[in-house]
Amino acid sequence: MEQAIAKTKVCEQRKRSLPAQLVICLVIAMSLWSRDSMRDVLKNLIDGLSEAWVKVGKYWRVFCKSAITQARQRLSPRVMSQLFHQLVRPMASTDTKGAFLNGLRIVVIDRTCFDLPDSDENARVFGRPSSRPGTQAAFPKLRLVILVEAGTHLIFDALMCPYRIGERVRALRLLRSVSSGMLLMWDRGLHSYAMVQATVTTGSDYLGRIPANVKFLCEEPLADGSYLSWIYPPAKFRSKACQPIQVRVIEYTIGNTDNPEEQLRYRLITSLLELEKFPAQLLAIEYHQRWEVENTIDELKVHLSGRKTHIRSQKPREVVQEVYGWLLGHWAVRLLMFQAAKSAGITPLRLSFTGTLRVIRRAIPKFQRLQSQELPFF
Repeated sequence: MEQAIAKTKVCEQRKRSLPAQLVICLVIAMSLWSRDSMRDVLKNLIDGLSEAWVKVGKYWRVFCKSAITQARQRLSPRVMSQLFHQLVRPMASTDTKGAFLNGLRIVVIDRTCFDLPDSDENARVFGRPSSRPGTQAAFPKLRLVILVEAGTHLIFDALMCPYRIGERVRALRLLRSVSSGMLLMWDRGLHSYAMVQATVTTGSDYLGRIPANVKFLCEEPLADGSYLSWIYPPAKFRSKACQPIQVRVIEYTIGNTDNPEEQLRYRLITSLLELEKFPAQLLAIEYHQRWEVENTIDELKVHLSGRKTHIRSQKPREVVQEVYGWLLGHWAVRLLMFQAAKSAGITPLRLSFTGTLRVIRRAIPKFQRLQSQELPFF
């Protein structure tokens, strides 16, 4: 936290009762106690310390709502962004079950939207979804694109944008955190020549689903039932001398549990051309790890937030600050789950996210009751 404050140059000029370090903790704690008011979140955050101070005759006054709001406004959103990018990174090791495929780290990119409080500032900056003429959507919306490590559910990069900006633009920017040794998966909504070209440029491999309206010619059949083809640049890219890219296409069907007579058809493209190491059946099975990102989004929107309106901030700067605090809160819970699972020799996905969240809520005041020599941080 000290490094993030120093790098963003928001050091305080005088000693405050609500210093920047405490406000950072408060913004992260807003996701741990999402249903509580800001004053109650602050009370929960220093509950154990308050008990220790009472024993020595001291009393810490809980600030009013306006004082907390002013403290948040003094804290630049760049501090939370800097802290997020300093901390987050993929954590899975080769022993983590489901995190690697033949030496390649499985990462997934996806997007979601969050409701914001209905204020004029939020509506002007983030925008609303389209609606019927003469009506308007109930809430402004924020679009969030995330990069997730499939084997641990850790979000190791994220970008937010106004609702009107498409997720494909942000998804391309998120490739800054993708490198060689990774296998990037995406859904059919993110398929494009630009996505394939940008992923290849990073040196990583990819496995993505193709929309039904996109056709590929079978240039060379392969022994496992897949075939080689080419993806061509759109017209606007041809002026930039972009070349076609060779891809491997995998087609398969899955039975529909609701209607046994119906078959769901899937088509995937990939840069993995080694048939012995990556047969088509293996890739078809592993692609469905992409759905782990949906569980991660569920952890964010349902279990960690649990609010009808996911974000509580009325102004755009505090919205950005709160979202980064939210992501850091999820990172803290998932990192603890990874460390606990590693020490027990099991996969992190076997542990309960909501159970871990309850453990953390109970543990914070208990740790604060310890003597300083037992736990130097507190």
